[in-house]
Amino acid sequence: MGIPGSRRQARGEVERLPSGSLRVRVYAGVHPGTGKRRYLTETVPAGPDADRAAEAVRTRLLAEVEALRGPRVRQRPDPAPDARPRGRRRGELTVAAVARLAGVSAPTVSKVLNGRPGVAAATRLRVEAALREHGYRRPDAVVRAPNVEVVFFGMQSYLAVEVMHGVERVAGARRLAVGFTDAARQTSTGRSWAHDLLSRQPYGVVAVHLGFTSEQHGLLVASGIPLVALDPTGEPEHSVPSVGAANWSGGVAAARHLLSLGHRRIAVVAGPAERMCARARLGGIRAAMAEHGAPADERLVRVGRFSFEDGFAHARELLRLPDPPTAVLCGNDLQALGVYEAARQEGLRIPEDLSVVGFDDIPAVQWCGPPMTTVRQPMVEMGAAAAELVLSLAAGRAPERARVELATTLVVRDSTAPPK
Repeated sequence: MGIPGSRRQARGEVERLPSGSLRVRVYAGVHPGTGKRRYLTETVPAGPDADRAAEAVRTRLLAEVEALRGPRVRQRPDPAPDARPRGRRRGELTVAAVARLAGVSAPTVSKVLNGRPGVAAATRLRVEAALREHGYRRPDAVVRAPNVEVVFFGMQSYLAVEVMHGVERVAGARRLAVGFTDAARQTSTGRSWAHDLLSRQPYGVVAVHLGFTSEQHGLLVASGIPLVALDPTGEPEHSVPSVGAANWSGGVAAARHLLSLGHRRIAVVAGPAERMCARARLGGIRAAMAEHGAPADERLVRVGRFSFEDGFAHARELLRLPDPPTAVLCGNDLQALGVYEAARQEGLRIPEDLSVVGFDDIPAVQWCGPPMTTVRQPMVEMGAAAAELVLSLAAGRAPERARVELATTLVVRDSTAPPK
């Protein structure tokens, strides 16, 4: 007899609850100790896509049952042309083996791998450590949700919108949805973005302007979710593929532009030293100035956050020097807008009294007075490249290059002119 109101599947069943939610139940064999029948269950919230999501959950739970039975996994053809090989190869670590190593039950390991609640914090850490230390990786037979997840650390910047456009361009062409997670908000609430992603089981993850720990990376690896870093804060560890812009070349182009106009007393308001892109931009500026026989005056170099406030504070200090600079190169456009305001308060005109160059080319710099000279980052194209890379990894194809770097472009507008 089936459960009333349920749809009997070839294996596993889906029950519609009075609330409209769907409960998925898959038979997982007989418990060796008690002799009782065991089931894996999961509830899918009500919604227009609940039926499709329930099918995906049912397929995933069936795959988990196969994994619990050890290496003898029946191979099934996959209709997707770019899908990874399916099933677990003989000799690879199983969920049951991890459970024995961690001293827990196999369903507990399954809960950790799927980011589900009901596991004590200490137990979860012990399971995660066992997954990392013994190199567990989920079998490719696990069915993923049809989406790509983009993780930001803060989403206040317009650049985040452009990245999402780029990812959606690629994912949408493959009929995949795009979701996003704000790691900054989750960190403030004490939650881990990596744990949340496990419960959603996306095809892949693009981490934007974000550093991640060995534990977070190891958890995604164990669950078989590929990760790509876009404009990472530092050099990615663990051979994580990354996408970025030619920041060093952008710094060179910006400095050469001011030098060609005749500026020699050039100040720099750089981004935070811990950011790889900020160090590269500053390095390019220094290299170009040294090349022209006008080495950067370190007394005119300031380092701060990528913010309007820091650009304003540093510029006000620089412009009040006995021998102020004739031009300011900034680590990003927000800093440059802060320089605009400092110049206005000091009674200086741009570009007659002070030339200013930004970096990023956000829309606002076209509308400020005067329109700003800046270095454009191809954020839409970077998002698309990251999406292509993560979907290739999800299909089991190794990337030709671990680092993809797209060109930056100097955009000359009205904020730069020869010095007086």
